[in-house]
This record gives sequence, structure tokens and C-alpha cells, in this order.
Amino acid sequence: MIAYHSGAQFSYERLSKESGVKKETLKKYINYLEAAFLIKVVRRTDDTAKHYQRETQFKIYLTNPSLRCALFQPISEQDNEIGDMVETAVYAQWIPRQGASIRYANWRIGKQQGEVDIVGLNIARQKPDWAVEIKWTDRFFERPNELVSLKYFMEKNQMNYALVTSISKSGSVKIDNLTLQFIPVACYAYIVGENTMNHTKASYGL
Repeated sequence: MIAYHSGAQFSYERLSKESGVKKETLKKYINYLEAAFLIKVVRRTDDTAKHYQRETQFKIYLTNPSLRCALFQPISEQDNEIGDMVETAVYAQWIPRQGASIRYANWRIGKQQGEVDIVGLNIARQKPDWAVEIKWTDRFFERPNELVSLKYFMEKNQMNYALVTSISKSGSVKIDNLTLQFIPVACYAYIVGENTMNHTKASYGL
């Protein structure tokens, strides 16, 4: 279930209901899989990058996206699951990075719900230093105003710069006083992986 839905948001309640396994047992399984470096649990923050008092939801990523193809069938770039696999591939480059405190932001305010895929936290300040939105499309390069959640998060946290991945588009796009730097996701994953290998301190989402 975890491999098939890598990159999805989980809760112990949902996992227990769908698998028929008790929550306490599931927690042990997940801890074991994470200790074996097969998965990575990524914690959630709210729209101000604060921790939730009760962490009932979290994301789980495979440490290697090819595990999904090994267990199931390969997917193509047109399949619905490709977005989650691209996100998994990016997280796989971040997971070994020493000293990087990364989360994903997810919130609901009234009927408004939003999410930002990767947020780099400054633990000392309890504020986000940078944000990255992982997309497998070029559409937002021409329509950056559709990135409503990212724009809201940046304004809420007084951030004026963020990264957005694409399939092939690159360049800076301005929205009001905000700058969105677009970069092909293959290039982004390569740069993050290279910086991880070189023990580079995380900055600007790289």
C-alpha cells in the first residue's frame, strides 16, 4: 500500500482501516521500514510552518521510486501516478542530506485547503527558509497565478522567492512582488542530489 501510494498523505487511522492491522502494530512496521531505509516519513506543518500539536497525518515516500515499479508495473509519463513518482524521486535526493530539516505544508482554513510540497525549516527561528513546489507540467510557467497555495504560503510567511519544477520550462516569473524560479524537475533532482553528495548546506531549496 505504501509503495503503491508513495508521496500520498497517510494517517494511522486510514492505514489501520484499510489494512485491518492495529495502529500500534502499524507504527512498529513503519518505524522498521524507515530504519531499514526503505521509506521516509515526512512530517506536516501548517500554513505558518508550525508543528501540529497532534500529528495525525503525514506523508510517506519510498527512498527509491523504482521500488514501486519492481512491485507493480512500470508507469509512463502520461499515467496519473507519475506526479507522485516524480515527487518521490525528488525527495529521494533530499533524504540523505545531513542537517536538512524539510517538511511539507498542509492546512485547512474554513473551506480553504492548501499544500506546499517541500518546505525548508529554520529550526532556531521556527520559520520557513525556502519552499519548493514539485510539478510535472509546464502549465504553471504560463499560468503562475494558478499556484494559489504557494502564493498564499509565501505571503503568509513573508517569503519573496520560491522554486517550482516543470517538465521543460525554466526562468523567473513575477507575481506581484513574488519571484517564482522555474526549473525542469530532472535538473532540479540532479542539482539536489549533487549538493547532497557534496554535503552542501540547504539553501533556496537546493
